[in-house]
Amino acid sequence: VTTFDSYTIGEFFLYISGLNHTNVTVQHFNPNNKYCVIGDQCNLHFKSIGLTLDDILYEELRKDSPLSQQIVSIKVSAGLVTLMFVAGLINSFLSFITFQNKEAQQVGCGLYLLASSVTSFLTISMFFVKFWFVVLTQIDDSTNILIHQSGCKSIEPILKFFLYFDGWLNACVAIERAFHVYKGVTFDKQKSRLVARWIIVILPLCVLLTFVHEFIYRNVFSYEVSGNGTQVMNARRYDWCVTGYSLAVQTYNTIILFVHLFGPFVANLFSALFIVFGVARTRSKTQKSQNINLLIRKQFNEHKQLIISPMVLLALSVPRLVISLLPGCVNASENLWLYLSAYFISFMPSILVFLIFVAPSKLYMKTFKDSFKKWRHRTRQ
Repeated sequence: VTTFDSYTIGEFFLYISGLNHTNVTVQHFNPNNKYCVIGDQCNLHFKSIGLTLDDILYEELRKDSPLSQQIVSIKVSAGLVTLMFVAGLINSFLSFITFQNKEAQQVGCGLYLLASSVTSFLTISMFFVKFWFVVLTQIDDSTNILIHQSGCKSIEPILKFFLYFDGWLNACVAIERAFHVYKGVTFDKQKSRLVARWIIVILPLCVLLTFVHEFIYRNVFSYEVSGNGTQVMNARRYDWCVTGYSLAVQTYNTIILFVHLFGPFVANLFSALFIVFGVARTRSKTQKSQNINLLIRKQFNEHKQLIISPMVLLALSVPRLVISLLPGCVNASENLWLYLSAYFISFMPSILVFLIFVAPSKLYMKTFKDSFKKWRHRTRQ
């Protein structure tokens, strides 16, 4: 009996779908454990949890057809990705000229947001590259396998690096704002800037080290099939960027996924809650004559802009959290727009830095206007 990944083929019940190529969904007899594979009975690759852009678009792309002949969902996606890239470019430019001003760097938040204005642009740029790489290489049968392999091994890990790094920078902003509100007039601005500089240097190294394994285990799974799903000479080749983790690495990868997605999520959530409830409770001890509910409302009104930012980031991070934890047995074609929307929304924080952090703040808006006037004056000279 042929074995695969500690299970025997005889232990599985195979479902062959009627797609344009052989696609096998493998279900273990235990209904609580499902595994999906691509390929055919003699050439299988098991898919792990989570959906990538490759998984979502793979069945929708028409081989050897230009973009003008692709289905509507691909055309609309291409337009949205291009629009998001342009919006990200504008967002990063406006954010950068705001936070490069020394007035915005009086505390660590300004340094975090200056770094975020750069990483957000790099994130949305890699998202743009990722989308077009998947589309162009999948619709062109003549794409060299080396191009598939180089893109598979590099683009997705680099995209994840910038995305996670940017998420942690936003979490740092939320944490420092909560700490600033808590300390009040005793907040040490100089120490805040020093800590921020060290974190901006150390944090990307920590993030990168957590998923170095992706550069090693990511590879292109290739198989050739004819129109009826039988492997023959000169059949059409299919290439899919996949990961081939061992059980131990898969467990580690899942833990890292939770850390990078739940970490900023929790940091933003508890920072927002602390600003409202924690500070209100602390002040109620010194202002005993005031009602706690009144103090909570007062804190909310006073620090509204500090609460809006993390809550918006929370909402935008949920879709990525969901699609990253979906089981391998998901047919993305059945709910294509749902999965595409969730994937695209997860990159929205990278194009909303200015609207989330600058627009609600009177101080940052004043800094932006001053910096923008200086920039326009320099460009006219």
